Amino acid sequence: MIYFDNAATGGFKPQSVLSAVGAALKVCANPGRSGHKLSVACSERVYACRRALMEFFGGYSCDRTIFTKNCTEALNIALFGALRPGDKVVTTFAEHNSVLRPLQRLEETGVEVKLAPLTRGGEIDIPALASMVHADTKAVVITLASNVTGAVTDVKELRSAIPPRTLLICDGAQACGHIPLNMRECGIDALCIAGHKGMYGIQGSGALLFSERIDPLPLMYGGTGSESFNLNMPDFYPDRLESGTLNYPAIVSLAEGVLYLKSHFNEERDKLRHLTSLLHEELSKMPFVRLYSRPNYVGITAFSLGGMGSEQAAYRLSEEFAVCVRGGLHCAPLIHEALGTSDGGLIRASLSPFNTEREVGLFCTAVKSLAGER
Repeated sequence: MIYFDNAATGGFKPQSVLSAVGAALKVCANPGRSGHKLSVACSERVYACRRALMEFFGGYSCDRTIFTKNCTEALNIALFGALRPGDKVVTTFAEHNSVLRPLQRLEETGVEVKLAPLTRGGEIDIPALASMVHADTKAVVITLASNVTGAVTDVKELRSAIPPRTLLICDGAQACGHIPLNMRECGIDALCIAGHKGMYGIQGSGALLFSERIDPLPLMYGGTGSESFNLNMPDFYPDRLESGTLNYPAIVSLAEGVLYLKSHFNEERDKLRHLTSLLHEELSKMPFVRLYSRPNYVGITAFSLGGMGSEQAAYRLSEEFAVCVRGGLHCAPLIHEALGTSDGGLIRASLSPFNTEREVGLFCTAVKSLAGER
């Protein structure tokens, strides 16, 4: 099986991650809920994970590094927790439904939402976006890398183009682990992370890192192991946003993913760019293929196959050639509207540094075989 669906979830994990998860599953203790040695040891490991994430992304503090089950939960906490009726928000046509749907709900409660256009190439149009942001705009919400085209946003350029007081909330699902990010240097107020993609964590891992300029209200209420007589949530972080038992194996996996990336980041980044460029080059030679992406550092190649719907093509690649890709709209309907691909969607091949040139070659042969039956 050739796995080219890493933008949905990473199909390959470093051995250090797998070993750490296996060890965590053998520990029965609940971090932060008991005073015995095993629980305390797990709590210390969780704190070490917070610190590793905070340092890796140039975050603001360990307390403001919150573990979630995925990037969607992190985005919901950031958006519902920070925005109030009357606030004004600017986002873009490039966004995933994990941004669009919360903002749609917030719009129904009185938040004003504006959508910035994209360039013809499907990238965020920073000048156009900046022209929509005014002194009273509460937040700009953007994806750092499109999950459809792999287009990466120049976050420093965008930050310098909007007012200093405007919050910058970033969907890092596709970018984190692939491109270098420092929240302080880039002026990011909230970074939402999918641990199970470029960060090499397992499914169920995610995080929200946020600055002192944002104080999200909790979305969930429950036990925290602290202030048990208080029937409201604690007013301090991370407890304020982390009710219930933490997903200890997932958190440990994310920490090991960070350690792996610290040692291999540049080589992984260069290899992924090389493989994606190779795939792009080979597909561009096929007259029946239309590309909707450029070579990038996040591993995504999006294309259409003349005369065949994207979901049909993805199904046949799986059934006939043992290749895993994704077809359809990729939970990002507005970018397809901008690209003119709303009817049939696109085929998305998303690579990992663990993929090989041989797999790229076999994939291209499979695409040619499908096209031969048009």
